[in-house]
Amino acid sequence: MKKRASGRVGVRELRQSLSVYLRRVAAGETLQVTEHGRPVAILAPLPAAATALERLVAAGRATPPRGDLRDLGAPTGQASRRVSSALEADRADRL
Repeated sequence: MKKRASGRVGVRELRQSLSVYLRRVAAGETLQVTEHGRPVAILAPLPAAATALERLVAAGRATPPRGDLRDLGAPTGQASRRVSSALEADRADRL
C-alpha cells in the first residue's frame, strides 16, 4: 500500500463524513484529527498483515527457516519402539 501525504480533519467534519475519510485512509493516506485546532489523534492505514512466523522473527523469538523441510527426505534407521508402545507408556504416566 502506497503511503500518501497526510491531511488534517476536525472532529466534527470527520464525524459528518466518516466514510469519505475512511476511504482516504484505506487508500493509504494518514490523517491528523484535530479538536479546536489542536491535534488529538492520527488516523492511519493498518500495516500489512504479517504471518505468525514473521511476527515471532521480528520479536526475536524465532529464526526464519534455512531451507525446505521436504528436502530432508525420509528418516533413516530403525525406530527404538513402536508408536503405539510410546503412546501406551505416555498414557500410563498420566494415570
